[in-house]
Amino acid sequence: MNLTRPFLLLVVGLVALTLAAAGVLRLADAGTPRPVPVASRADPAAPPPDEALTVLHAWDRARADAWAAGDTRALGALYAPGSAAGRRDVSMLRRWADRGLVVRGMAMQVLDARLRVRTADRIVLVVTDRLTGAVAVGPGVRRPLPTDRASTRTLTLRRGARAWRVVAVRE
Repeated sequence: MNLTRPFLLLVVGLVALTLAAAGVLRLADAGTPRPVPVASRADPAAPPPDEALTVLHAWDRARADAWAAGDTRALGALYAPGSAAGRRDVSMLRRWADRGLVVRGMAMQVLDARLRVRTADRIVLVVTDRLTGAVAVGPGVRRPLPTDRASTRTLTLRRGARAWRVVAVRE
């Protein structure tokens, strides 16, 4: 299948929307994460600061797996009920899947992470990262996507019955 310019622009545009709206494409850091200071509102039952990054990286791997499989159900389960970020992310994945495309190899390079709040069931992180290594894949299509510019967002995660879920993503 020969990629036409409009198709390529559509793919690049969808990636830009994915990054701008969802803003939570965070996988294992390409380097060593910077130290995360402990917030003053920490509770003794809370995960330690390094574990907060471990939670984030595991969540990002699960998100990348859902995108690679085109699995909107698995992606939606990564977000707390009612999460606007979750609705946007699932909607974007659905549009990609409707076109026969998935995104594989999504990795986030974490450039900085600061812990704001950590309790036994809540983590708030300010994260600066960027997307690397993503490839759009579909029938006759294998197109590397552009590397993202670094952006900073505040992520709120809450521990559910079985896993951590993203509640909110704020610029």
